[in-house]
Amino acid sequence: MSSSLAIGDFARATHMSVKTLRHYHQIGLLEPSDIDSKTGYRYYDVDQIPIAQVIRRFRDLDMPLNEIHHVLTAPDISTRNELIAVHLARLEGTLSQTQSAVTSLRELLEKPAPTSLVGHRSVEATPVVAISEVVHLREALAWHQGALGELYATLSDQRVLVEGASGGIYSNELFSDEKGQATIFVPCSSTVKPVGRVRNLVVPAVELATIVHTGPHKGIDRAYGSLATYVTQHELAVDGPIREYYLVGQHETTEEAEWRTEIGWPIFRTRNNSGEKLRHA
Repeated sequence: MSSSLAIGDFARATHMSVKTLRHYHQIGLLEPSDIDSKTGYRYYDVDQIPIAQVIRRFRDLDMPLNEIHHVLTAPDISTRNELIAVHLARLEGTLSQTQSAVTSLRELLEKPAPTSLVGHRSVEATPVVAISEVVHLREALAWHQGALGELYATLSDQRVLVEGASGGIYSNELFSDEKGQATIFVPCSSTVKPVGRVRNLVVPAVELATIVHTGPHKGIDRAYGSLATYVTQHELAVDGPIREYYLVGQHETTEEAEWRTEIGWPIFRTRNNSGEKLRHA
């Protein structure tokens, strides 16, 4: 008795469509055991059913076809398991991102971000050590982490004392065009010897409307939105880059829940802290 199945029967046996099986044949993922030279009909051996089932399971886990091919053709079990483990780790990362996005959306729907916590701060011109470069928005977070680590390492190597919270200055173009100037800085007690990307800088004075975001960078857009809403409705905004001050960050603790980022929106002050309009002498 023949152990071969016509493509239609093999499709029923494996729950793969004929179109899918033809595609897998074309790319060399699952080739028929025989092709009739006269009719061109494809035939599959029953021993190929488990292979088809494995392919379906991997596709259910969104494994790309080229990676499935690498798994099926792996030279040994160790290599095969390593390839599968890499994909599972990627799935776990995607799942974590999805869960985070769901949590953030639920909080957005159930707990509108407050605007009552907006404050004001007058920042004096401050000597700092800084790294300033044009960066892409999608790379800004990784760039920020690397730059901050480089700054603290330079200060430590040169035995220069830190004089306050680190911060960042971000051009409007970084948000509007997804590419723009970004500056990461750390206030310090004296000038440093320039090394690598590190330079001395004086951060200019500015009046800011501020709000504090608690936790990791994910979700910080809610704080930005609340601050922008408040400034639009209650303040006289001025052109100028957004500032962030990392009151508690990765340099102080690895507990992301304890991180606190102060966002500063440049304004022209017309009121004092009590809400009264400022009067000139």
